[in-house]
Amino acid sequence: MSDQPKNIIYSAPGVPVIPFINWGGMRALYVKEVRRFFKVQLQTIWAPAITTLLYLVIFTVAMDRGSHLVLGVPFATFVAPGLIMMGMMQNAFANGSFSLLSGKMQGTIIDYLMPPLSAGEVIGALIGAAVTRAVCVGFAVWLVMLFWPGVEVMPVHLWAIVWFGITGSMMLAFLGLLTSIWADKFDHAAAITNFVVAPLSLLSGTFYSVEKLHAGFRAFSHANPFFYVISGFRYGFLGSADSPILIGSIVLLVVNVVLAAVSYKLFAAGWKIKS
Repeated sequence: MSDQPKNIIYSAPGVPVIPFINWGGMRALYVKEVRRFFKVQLQTIWAPAITTLLYLVIFTVAMDRGSHLVLGVPFATFVAPGLIMMGMMQNAFANGSFSLLSGKMQGTIIDYLMPPLSAGEVIGALIGAAVTRAVCVGFAVWLVMLFWPGVEVMPVHLWAIVWFGITGSMMLAFLGLLTSIWADKFDHAAAITNFVVAPLSLLSGTFYSVEKLHAGFRAFSHANPFFYVISGFRYGFLGSADSPILIGSIVLLVVNVVLAAVSYKLFAAGWKIKS
């Protein structure tokens, strides 16, 4: 008697078992990454949400700027959407920069290289998990801000919230992925966080309108892609922004395409991963 299962249908020689895209493999890797950060959700979701809310407390209560008007709305309402998006971007970067780097440090990088997944499929799963974490953090912050006195965070243009929220999170997720490919230790990733991500986030117009800045600083802000994310996301809640929404959408689309292409090329080549 043969021990082979009778219900398995084998493909003909030379015919791929997984044509085009391995959706099942991508889903499995995506679920693995999401479960990883959900297991420590107190650290990966709720702690960043509380930290973001502390910024709101400092700038509206401690600094007594609750009645200050920016773009025709109270300062607390102006700064709230930017804080939500800033928390989303920082956590998208944190998640994107962890997986491959931890695999390199712990010797488990083979878990990402051996499964029947192409470079694009691995990248898609990792970026999807990073964006999922960003959305969870953003939703947690938004939910608390709904009940925050003096803050109005009801959506006005839902499409802008979704577009800039997703593209902004993807941009930082790709940046985190590139960091994890390049970095050899966690100190390298921390350096990018401290000297690139944090400064660009704080100088993105989250706490001020760039129209109030000197022309030189205003030009610097318009060269900062983080600025378009914050401004566009804020437009979704306030209906007004200090940057052209169409230009910001195009800039983010181009930046994400470039980062995705670079990530794919480096990962497919195995640069600093397979060596």
